[in-house]
Amino acid sequence: MKFWWPQTETIIATLYAYQATHDEKYLAMHKQISDWTYSHFPDKEYGEWYGYLHRDGTVAQPAKGNLFKGPFHIPRMMICSYTLCEELASALRC
Repeated sequence: MKFWWPQTETIIATLYAYQATHDEKYLAMHKQISDWTYSHFPDKEYGEWYGYLHRDGTVAQPAKGNLFKGPFHIPRMMICSYTLCEELASALRC
């Protein structure tokens, strides 16, 4: 089972790891997790993200919100990722 929140937290963590170490392997990990997450979790027809996928990326449970999946992890990931990418890009321009 793939849950939405570990994917979002891994997207952020790989950027922090790259920022701390400048090791390119973390950028490769970031691209891998971002590509997989953004190609499987969002509902391409109605928006929002599914919360629960099978390991092969198929939808395990179609609810997009319930007592456990609230509107925290996805916006947090997007805001943190944007901020981290801006910081990384700014450091490269210097």
